[in-house]
Amino acid sequence: MTQAALHPMLNIAVKAARAAGAIINRAALDLEVLQVGRKGPNDYVSEVDRAAEQAIIDMLLTAYPEHGILAEESGRAHGRAESEFTWIIDPLDGTTNFLHGLPVYAVSIALAQRGVLQQGVVYDPTRNDLFYASRGRGAFLNDRRLRVSKRTRLADALIGTGFPFRRGDNFQRYLKMFEAVMQSCSGVRRPGAAALDLCYVAAGWYDGFFETGLSPWDIAAGSLMITEAGGLIGNFTGEADFLFQREVVAGTPKVYGQLVQMLAPYTRVIAPGAAGAPHAAQPDTTAAPAGAAAQDATTAFVAAAATPTAARRTVRARKPRA
Repeated sequence: MTQAALHPMLNIAVKAARAAGAIINRAALDLEVLQVGRKGPNDYVSEVDRAAEQAIIDMLLTAYPEHGILAEESGRAHGRAESEFTWIIDPLDGTTNFLHGLPVYAVSIALAQRGVLQQGVVYDPTRNDLFYASRGRGAFLNDRRLRVSKRTRLADALIGTGFPFRRGDNFQRYLKMFEAVMQSCSGVRRPGAAALDLCYVAAGWYDGFFETGLSPWDIAAGSLMITEAGGLIGNFTGEADFLFQREVVAGTPKVYGQLVQMLAPYTRVIAPGAAGAPHAAQPDTTAAPAGAAAQDATTAFVAAAATPTAARRTVRARKPRA
């Protein structure tokens, strides 16, 4: 699928992502003059985040004024919350990298219709790399079709991750997960932008990925890239409910299944108290079928942020076929 043949809604998202990328690239030329605030400890927001987000929202709502918006900086302040279409926006994923001049950050835009992800764009402005996907039409990087890698053994896999950094994050829980994964795979990487990490799985550069503490705008577009590239994504117990669970694992079908076995004892959705005591829970080895996870996970997502966790859990998915 060439960019000339994009779905109209995906085409608008691409234009919005590039417009935001231009704002980011201009600001990167003189980082010292930026106004930077804190949303919390180690959680920064700059005037660039806000300007890029506004540019995206303006372009999307100009084209589709009846659509809803869920954005990192402004939440649901724009658009129509009752719309069957909702754009999920992270204007600058990897703000800390950006503020330090480390060129690993991206713009992430996804569109869900009635809770099902339909379109996704992740734009890396420093490399001019455009990742994009439409439901049922595949995932692409600059017109090149993406497929996850063919690796089947966790021992041979390169795994991406993200470190917990906010106050209140369970560092000890993460360190146990990190130790288990690190000793079982070929290597672990932590660039610092989850949207790109997920695209790297779709491209076959990583064989798997896991992280805790992520929000829907961090992972919505990237999750569609993975399923459209033949990979799997879910929560730590292999269920399709991950957008609002603040835990995600992804990978090739075989590597995903092995990561789920390893990470299931640390999930937040199993019995209270079990996350901090791996021996107290039995791992669930089920995994979502390719393409199903990202679609099922967004069902009724419009109301999910205000819904108790137990009510948001979806039907347990099937084990992947060999």
